[in-house]
Order: sequence, then structure tokens, then C-alpha cells
Amino acid sequence: MTHSDIPSVLQRIVATKVEEVKTAREALSLTELQAQVAADTRPRRGFAQALRAASTSESGVGIIAEIKKASPSKGIINHNFAPALFAQQYEQAGASCLSILTDRDYFQGHDSYLIAAANAASLPILRKDFMIDVYQIYQSYLMGADCILLIMACLDDAQAYELHALGIELGMDVLIEVHTKVELERALKLPRSAHNIYGINNRDLNTFDVDLQTTLDLKNILIDALAADIDSTYKPLIVTESGIHSSTDIRLMLDNNIQHFLIGEQFMKTDHPGQALQSLLAGVATDE
Repeated sequence: MTHSDIPSVLQRIVATKVEEVKTAREALSLTELQAQVAADTRPRRGFAQALRAASTSESGVGIIAEIKKASPSKGIINHNFAPALFAQQYEQAGASCLSILTDRDYFQGHDSYLIAAANAASLPILRKDFMIDVYQIYQSYLMGADCILLIMACLDDAQAYELHALGIELGMDVLIEVHTKVELERALKLPRSAHNIYGINNRDLNTFDVDLQTTLDLKNILIDALAADIDSTYKPLIVTESGIHSSTDIRLMLDNNIQHFLIGEQFMKTDHPGQALQSLLAGVATDE
């Protein structure tokens, strides 16, 4: 077997998701799940709206603070894991939104972590998982998610279109994640919507290498492509993901008109994630 024949972590995760969805559908049919969603009238909390509000705030910084127990590359990141407590800490520290890992096999996440965080804090929540099937979109809604993640590297164009349309139909926002120019070009084929958030992941999902230049390079292509849509009513939301460790990193992005950040590991490797967020924001204010 050559190196190229060895499945990447992402390919293994997607294969696991296919089995997860199959098992879930056997326990509760799609029709039954849809009926539960139809009966759930809770309003969504406006994930994209919260980021837009952060854009015009005094700091101009929107932080999506992540609650993540482990990762395939680092193993367990936080040994005193308390999703509800961390959600409250993040809210008090000034986060705009939350991101909750629900993947079990690779990130030691759980659906219950999102539900606990949603009950503990009022911030809008992204369900951070690997979406490949409409079943997961309905599940996300029932959990109380306000935003879903579509990773273009996991999806073909037809899947991305179907999941994007369903997320918006259910009133959720959609974080469309890319980490290469080709993925970005594919993401830009999706219908334009005020529900769209474009995430640029600085981490290569196959090698796990991180390079902040990825955001700076792809941001310009994204802005140019969306230029015709940019007016007073619609300004595209761009989030930089992975590798943001310091106020210097945030300042670099702000200087390049990137105002939104998804940060997890930097906070989660401490015993008090909220305090880590507070310190980071204080550092950004001092840098001004």
C-alpha cells in the first residue's frame, strides 16, 4: 500500500459518519425525525446576526468560542471538561457565538454537550460536526443548533447544495468551510444568502499543518467573487479558523479586514477557557 492509498483522517471520519447516520436512521426513521422537527417551534438565535453585530461593536472582533474535549491530532485537550460551565464562561467573557463539537469517535464530543451549552447560555451555537446527510441537519435543529457546518472537503456539489438549502429552510445559518482555492470556488456556487458564513480553515485537513496565510490568500478571492453582492444590506461574513493563538494573530487578520475568529484549542487547553478568551480580547484592545 502506497502513502496515497492510506485513507486520510478526513476520509476515515466521513466513512464513520456514513455508518453513524445508517444506525441512527434504523433507530428513528427520517420521517419520524422530520415530524419531531415540525413540532419544535423554538426560534433560532441568529448566529450570523450575532457576528454582524460584533463587526460594528467597539472591538470589531467576533469570537466563535469552541467547546472541544479532544482532537485526532492532539488527543484529549481538556481533562476537566464541563460544556455548560464553559458556555457560561465564554458568554461572560465576551464571545459572540459558541461552537460545540458533537463528533464522538474522533473528538470525544456528544450531542448532549450542545444541548447542555444551549441551556446554560444564550449565545447562538454552531454544531461542529461532519455533515454528509440531511438526517444530520434535522438532528442539529432538534438539538437546538443555530448554525450548521458544511465542510466542502467532505461533500460533493450536490450534497453541499442539498444540505445548504435544508439548513436555510429550517431557519439555521450555514458556515461553509473551505481550505483550498478549489474548495472555495465550489463553495461560491452555492446560492447567496444572508445565512451564509464563509469559513477559511488554516489547517490542512489531511496533513493537519496550519498556515495563517491560507486565510489571507483565499479572502481576496472570496471578496472579489462576492463584490457584486456587497452593498449596504449584505456584507459577506468571513471567519478564520485554526491557528489563532495570540492578539498578534488577531491583529494580523483585523489589518486584513477579517473580523471573525473560530478559536477552540487555545482556550480549551486551559482550566478556565473564559479567562483565556478575556485575556486574548484584552490583548487585542491593548494592541490598538
